[in-house]
Amino acid sequence: MSTVAEQLHEGREAQHLTVPQLAEITKIRGDHLRALEEGNYDAFSAPVYIRGFVRTYATILKLPVAKVMASLDEELAQTKKFAEPPPLSGRGGGLVDTIMLQLSRVDWRRGLLAIGVAGGLAGVVLGFVLWRRYKTTDPLAGLKPGIYQAATNTPGETLALPAPAPRRP
Repeated sequence: MSTVAEQLHEGREAQHLTVPQLAEITKIRGDHLRALEEGNYDAFSAPVYIRGFVRTYATILKLPVAKVMASLDEELAQTKKFAEPPPLSGRGGGLVDTIMLQLSRVDWRRGLLAIGVAGGLAGVVLGFVLWRRYKTTDPLAGLKPGIYQAATNTPGETLALPAPAPRRP
């Protein structure tokens, strides 16, 4: 059985495509396509790029994608750099890593909708509670009894009353 690199190279030549043409079609850089055809997986920083590029490449060339991907997994398992996938679980990481992992799993469209609905309901409940409290409290409850205090008559503060008019018989 031929290697993944050989399958990709032979598939490209069978379709009479050049590397620049394939780069234009797949939107994958030409140097990455050449590295895949040469089996030089060290040119990539992570196996996810290799798997994605090979899947795209095989799909464009109409190769059996499942078989090519199985062969790729076998080849990657033999390399030292990509033999074991990096840990993706929250275990073993710090608190920030765990929080970021959980936040990356959130569907933000639904999350923001849920937060909006919860905020609206909280506003309605808070408004109702405040309205009930306002309606049930006596606004005069804290008012002390009023005591009349006469104004002190100091000159200049009050005006003199006019003299009463004489009565007519």
